[in-house]
Amino acid sequence: MTSTQTELQREVAALLVEALNLETAPETIDPQAPLYGEGLGLDSIDILEVALVVSQRYGFQLRSDDQDNVRIFTSLASLTDHIAANRTK
Repeated sequence: MTSTQTELQREVAALLVEALNLETAPETIDPQAPLYGEGLGLDSIDILEVALVVSQRYGFQLRSDDQDNVRIFTSLASLTDHIAANRTK
């Protein structure tokens, strides 16, 4: 069963789909599904791209050397929680 997306999760899911040209509808991305591997199947290059568009859109830097990146990029839900806590716009 797919959990429902919050408004911010819908927004970020659409951003991911657009930035990475994913052949997935944003509303079908399960907020709890992994972004790497089994879930969306993103790789490290995709994650760098996501970090860039999130930084531009929400006004804060996602750094490649951040020790929390594994947690931040675990799922759509964890990424949007991080954005909600750190966004400046």
